[in-house]
Amino acid sequence: MGLHWNCSGFSAHSLMRRIPQIVLLLTLLCGFFVSAPAARASRTHKHVSAPASLSTKKKQKPAAHAAQRSSFRASSKVRRGAGRLRSAVLQRHGRSRRVEQADASDQAPATVENASIEMPRTAMPSPLRGSFESLARQNEKTEDDNLERILDDDDLNDRIARRMLTPLPASAHLTVNGNLPENRRYCRPWTAQFLNDLAHDHAAEFNRPLVVSSAVRTVDYQKRLMHTNGNAAQAEGDVASPHLTGAAVDIAKQGLNRKEMAWMRAHLLALQEAGKIDVEEEFRQACFHITVYKSYAPQGSESDATAPTKAQPKEVPPTKPGKQPPATESTSPGA
Repeated sequence: MGLHWNCSGFSAHSLMRRIPQIVLLLTLLCGFFVSAPAARASRTHKHVSAPASLSTKKKQKPAAHAAQRSSFRASSKVRRGAGRLRSAVLQRHGRSRRVEQADASDQAPATVENASIEMPRTAMPSPLRGSFESLARQNEKTEDDNLERILDDDDLNDRIARRMLTPLPASAHLTVNGNLPENRRYCRPWTAQFLNDLAHDHAAEFNRPLVVSSAVRTVDYQKRLMHTNGNAAQAEGDVASPHLTGAAVDIAKQGLNRKEMAWMRAHLLALQEAGKIDVEEEFRQACFHITVYKSYAPQGSESDATAPTKAQPKEVPPTKPGKQPPATESTSPGA
């Protein structure tokens, strides 16, 4: 489409024929220029309205959260209220039970009451450990008591026959180790009284017997024992075993519980501090080695169960051919 030129200028006839086409072209151009700003305005409106929708969504989320928090606070209040109510009911029930118990105790007769009191656990006394000084003191005191060391089985049997030694006071409260030979189940009379007293006091407290694991020994036996027991005392010298005089005994610790051990240590320590005995607590052989002195039961105060019925003769060791009898225990210190 376009205008047709000729040498004389525009042709009127051709221009008239093209007027409709020109009008149509102008109409299209006007429509295009009119619609373009509207399209731009609509796109701008979309970009501008998008943040508004986002802000609406953002506003909707806090509103939902607030509703959830309100619901949670309401349920928490309900739970707390139920807990307070339950605590109040329990407290009231406990008070009512205490009142009922108090009323029942007031109404019950005094003779029916039977309380059981559990004593607190007491501290364990320290072990009664022996020492070289203690063994030397035991030898000195047995010498002061004019006690001789028993040499061999012949010497032992002779002293038993003359009632210078008395049998161990076995009873329901005191038993003797079954492996102990018959002629070594003897001791001095005051030692037997000590065993009677100790076993009686222990049985009154615990209703269980004590066990004597060793008593009188001879020098010959002690020498053999030194080869097999590194804890055995000497058979001769200033620190010899007090078992050789018959004044010492061993009480087994095996089978004693904690309370019994505490009681034994406290009981024996009190007698040791009073100068009546000396104690050495042994751990390899698990026993209480106890040397009892004459001062525990002065002469004439021995119990009827241990004292001989006749006056005791002087202790004279058996004589051997061609030798003079040694001095008696009442006139010379131990060998």
